[in-house]
Amino acid sequence: MEITRARIDHLEALVPLLDGYRVFYRQPTDTGTCRRFLSQRFALDDSVIFLAIDSGEAVGFTQLFPSFSTVSLQPLLILNDLYVHPAHRLKGVGAALLKKAQEYCKKTGCKGLALETALDNPAQVLYERLGWAKESHCFHYFWTCPRGNPH
Repeated sequence: MEITRARIDHLEALVPLLDGYRVFYRQPTDTGTCRRFLSQRFALDDSVIFLAIDSGEAVGFTQLFPSFSTVSLQPLLILNDLYVHPAHRLKGVGAALLKKAQEYCKKTGCKGLALETALDNPAQVLYERLGWAKESHCFHYFWTCPRGNPH
């Protein structure tokens, strides 16, 4: 298995993985919008995507977004997405992608990696095995912007 930084020429291999990731989180399948979203990420160069390839087949990915900690005055990375195709789970793909993200974090001098996951996501065991600590000292809040006319 190879973990590589995705480029625009990986777009068509990434689209079904991103769509599968979204379906996992109970979103409707929409490969067209996934394609546009990924195309924008490559065009704007505003994320880092690592792709797992096994025997020539794209089997998983992780996507990192840069951010900053004002308190520590350091850059950090948000691991926004981690997905392994169901047929390739429990084969070390997720661990390899997480380790690649950790290596990239060290290489780029970031403070660390942050991620958010569903309460029932079984990957929590993997995160903790690889040294991720579950935060218990704070809550995460999210405000949803209303759709429609902003006036």
